This record gives sequence, structure tokens and C-alpha cells, in this order.
Amino acid sequence: MALKATIFRVDLAVADMDRNLYADFTLTLARHPSENDARMMVRLLAFMLHADERLEFGKGLSTDDEPDLWRKDLTGVIDLWIVVGQPDERWLRKASGRSARVVVFSYGDRVADIWWEQNRSTLEKLSNLSVYRLSSDDMQALAGLATRSMNLQCTIQEGEVLITGEGEPVRVEPLVVYRQGD
Repeated sequence: MALKATIFRVDLAVADMDRNLYADFTLTLARHPSENDARMMVRLLAFMLHADERLEFGKGLSTDDEPDLWRKDLTGVIDLWIVVGQPDERWLRKASGRSARVVVFSYGDRVADIWWEQNRSTLEKLSNLSVYRLSSDDMQALAGLATRSMNLQCTIQEGEVLITGEGEPVRVEPLVVYRQGD
């Protein structure tokens, strides 16, 4: 019998001073059985940083042809493709051809650094790619926010994210590894 996804519900208030965006979102996240809370929360962080009424969670881990998040215009053309982790560079080249912008949120400290160095020369040729890295400490702090029903407030200013909800507030500032497509 196959394991089923765990469903998380999120009431999210975003105040993004950098983009002058103030909005509330009611989200449903499905955490794949092979996904941990930290990775799921990075997907949610990616949503916060690119919050938009058309931004949607993709099928992610269960489908190779979809990103973790994406935004399509009204005609169905993909204008933002967001992936979490250290994706294969061939997959990113393909995504780059399908979307106006591609954003990667890598994590894992040393693993993320090695992935970037191994793929840097190829990825820097993609004119619409941005890569951010989250530290292990940030990942643990984000994972600490995860509950099946979350009520979160997110404030973004000068690239720093402050997330409040149950428990201690979490501050995250994704490190810009490479920015071409933002």
C-alpha cells in the first residue's frame, strides 16, 4: 500500500515591503511521504518571497515535469518556475526554456555548495536563472514552524524574511548565489 501525502493548511499574511505587496492567502500544502518538514517549509518560504494570486504549488516530488511552485499568465504561459533543492542542470536548462524566470532555493550547506560548484559553468549561461541558498540553521528554524494547521505572518524587507506564528519568530535571509533572472 502506497503512503499518502500529509496535508497542511496555512493561513498566511504577507507584508512584502520590497515589492509593496500586502496580501492574505489560504493555502493547502501536500507533503510527499519522502519529504521532510524542512523541505516543505522551504517551499512555503519560496511562496512567501514570490507571493502572488496566480502562484501555485506544483506536484513537485511526485512529477518530474513540474516545479515545486509556478506562476502562469492568463494564457497559460509559465512566467515563473521555482524549484527547491539541488536539481539536475539538464532539468534546469529545460525549465529555463519553458519559463520566463527560473528560481532555485538550494539548501544543505556543503551539499548545496558542491552542487553549485559542479554546475556553475553551465548554469551561469542561463539568462533567466536565480539561485539562492538557505543555511542548515535556517532550515531547522523553518521546520520548527511546521504544524498541520498554521497561522503565519510574514514580513519581508531588504531581502530578510521574518515569520511569526506559534512559538519563536524565525528570521531567514536567503543567500544570493547567482541572480540573473530576477
